[in-house]
Amino acid sequence: MSRRAGRRAVDRTAVAHQALSLLLGYPDQRLFERRPVIADAVASLPDDLAAPLLEFLDHLTATGPATAQRDYVTTFDLRPRCCLYLSWWTHGDTRERGKALVRFKEIYRTAGLTPPEHELPDHLGVVLEFAAIGDREAGRALLVEHRPALELLRTALSGRRSPYARLVEVALATLPAAGPDVRETVRRIAATGPPQERVGLEPYPSGGPR
Repeated sequence: MSRRAGRRAVDRTAVAHQALSLLLGYPDQRLFERRPVIADAVASLPDDLAAPLLEFLDHLTATGPATAQRDYVTTFDLRPRCCLYLSWWTHGDTRERGKALVRFKEIYRTAGLTPPEHELPDHLGVVLEFAAIGDREAGRALLVEHRPALELLRTALSGRRSPYARLVEVALATLPAAGPDVRETVRRIAATGPPQERVGLEPYPSGGPR
């Protein structure tokens, strides 16, 4: 691959990550107003990335703000198994997750960016935005590191036949193929759920977190 072709590939990945960061956020009125701009941007992507993004934009248009917002809350806020917070999958509600969140913030600060004030730094949309317009290499590394979380999230969303599953598929398509270590981590978390420290709570059933 030539250097120019390599830059084009990076630019396309950044466009995909930026679009995903917006579409994985709460579907407020501002997002609906941005639909034409997002559509224009993703239209330049390869078909395997553009098609699911454009389909999701069509879904938003057909659904409308009120229903889209209700679906978003039902999907992500009321179902832990569809959690958008990447470190939750690997650290659960433990002190280790607190350390992981601090690390996310340190990575953002190292890139010269201020961590978000109104969202946790491991939210998938935040990480994708960082990969798009912050430090692309560091952002990509975070996504690769948390690929097991993305795989589990895709599985959970696909099981609910959620249109958001296609967005996670696009995010995964921008990353290298999963290795055996990733597949083993996915199997382990799917079987036992994320770690827990809270006294008095029973472990997750074999089907994983609900």
